Amino acid sequence: VVTPGKGLWHCLGACGEGGTVVDWVMRTEGVSFRHAVELLREGLPSLAAAPSNRPVKTSTVPKLPCPLDEKASDAELLGQVVGYYHETLLASPEAREYLERRGIADEEAIRRFRVGYANRTLGLRLPERNRQLGAELRGRLQEIGILRPSGHEHLAGSVTIPVCDERGRVTELYGRKLNDNLRKGTAYHLYLPGPHRGVWNLAALRDSRELILCESLIDAVTFWVHGFHNVTTAYGTNGFTEEMMQALAAYGAERVLIAYDRDAAGDAAA
Repeated sequence: VVTPGKGLWHCLGACGEGGTVVDWVMRTEGVSFRHAVELLREGLPSLAAAPSNRPVKTSTVPKLPCPLDEKASDAELLGQVVGYYHETLLASPEAREYLERRGIADEEAIRRFRVGYANRTLGLRLPERNRQLGAELRGRLQEIGILRPSGHEHLAGSVTIPVCDERGRVTELYGRKLNDNLRKGTAYHLYLPGPHRGVWNLAALRDSRELILCESLIDAVTFWVHGFHNVTTAYGTNGFTEEMMQALAAYGAERVLIAYDRDAAGDAAA
């Protein structure tokens, strides 16, 4: 029985189940709640062909298009992930709301710095591990730090900001959790595993002799949005790298204003 006015259905047969359109897709397609929502968002591409007469208990066949090219190099693959996160943010009300709360919902900045959102849907678009292509692609994403050994996205639930070199290649990826009520011990600021690489907003070093040095990328974007374009950032209080020092010298910086957090850690690092 389907009740269109309420968007509900109920089976009067053996299973006795019912629910919303999301529950229907979960049951008929054999997918999770989040996966069902993504299928509905994209118009159920997997149902374009004639549906099966029997529901699938757990699907192992990709139902959403993969945004990554398995033939790409690791650097290109990282750039494609950044592009996917960017497109996700543009369509994400919750991520947009977070940027509004932070006072940085600026379209120019969002597009210029390719700000993104890791909303836990990338894995839904990758081939499963039980396929050779899926095992290889997921393995490579784990090597570059996008996926953890568990298969979960490393920056899940975070607004993301990439660091790019002069050629536009991504060298580092930063994430800041959207929610502030996470369990104790959760890191709110995340980077890709391994040593930090790159200097954010190289245009500032090229165009100005006086620079503002922030503690994190989210702080630096805040300065930029409010008109201080001569800004760059370290990778946290202990994250000023030798590469940054060399870049300041190479581009001829004459004065650096240190804008770390006004706390004991920030003062000590400054």
